[in-house]
Amino acid sequence: MSHIAIKNLRKVFTTTLRNPEKGFWGNFFRPEKKAIIAVDDISFSIEKGERVAFIGPNGAGKSTTIKMLAGILQPTSGSMMVCGLNPTTERRTLAAKVGTLFGQRSQLLPNLPLLDGFELFGALYGLTASTVLRRRKELMGRFSLEDFATQPVRKLSLGQRMRAEVAVSLLHKPEVLFLDEPTIGLDVVAKRALRETLLEYNRDEGVTILLTSHDPSDVEALCPRTIVINHGRLVIDARTDELRSRYFTTKHVAFDLPVGEAPHVVEGLQIVERDGTRVEATIDIEKYELRDVLTALLACHKVNDLDVADPSMNEVIEAIYAHTT
Repeated sequence: MSHIAIKNLRKVFTTTLRNPEKGFWGNFFRPEKKAIIAVDDISFSIEKGERVAFIGPNGAGKSTTIKMLAGILQPTSGSMMVCGLNPTTERRTLAAKVGTLFGQRSQLLPNLPLLDGFELFGALYGLTASTVLRRRKELMGRFSLEDFATQPVRKLSLGQRMRAEVAVSLLHKPEVLFLDEPTIGLDVVAKRALRETLLEYNRDEGVTILLTSHDPSDVEALCPRTIVINHGRLVIDARTDELRSRYFTTKHVAFDLPVGEAPHVVEGLQIVERDGTRVEATIDIEKYELRDVLTALLACHKVNDLDVADPSMNEVIEAIYAHTT
């Protein structure tokens, strides 16, 4: 059985519209309703220990789906199972098997020291005092929390707080971890440290990770598989490294010319920018052979240095969104 299984999942919200022509009483007694489809008939499954990115533009239905999987929201129709449990009818049992982290919303109490936060969450999950003590020691070492364990959460830096948030969400040894924008607002160093720790925990404990993030680096560093939704519908389910070849057919080329030499026109080579002797260009590999274009370039110029690179994951995701809008 898959660790997470969704079939024909749908979520429709109903909102009340206000019509100024009706006046207050007209709107009160005869309100107009509008159905908003947040999640529209999506299906997928995730196996135990997988790390999967769940991405899409703002309003695509990502957070709504995760909230349904966590039992926070009830679906309008369809079925879902997490760890063999129905999140709608077995939410209390499921809570002991999943961990959640919403990057824009803290679950730690701001005036409570981090040590007490572990105690509080241990009590909420029904863990024994000895279990809390053992797990707290393990997690504080793994996430490097010892130096600020006695400080109130409100005094922690954003990077420190996010590491603490992840650690607390793992206190009860969940089988599934839902991460919604876990690195939002973090600097580059803090992001890298958090990603490395999550990878290490996934490798050691086999926890299943479902990640939503607008940061392409999170997707590329953490998740071998990517699911993309747009307008509530699933549009892509593929290996992350395959997305480059599927949605981008451009190679980036950068090279250094001798001082004072201007770049010749080379068929297939599109100059993007020139800064001194450095030239940046692109090659459409759907129309031209990369080897042929580079051979022509080297025949025209005595190039001092040459770099060829794939597009960044940020460009890939922008291209995916453009294709699925």
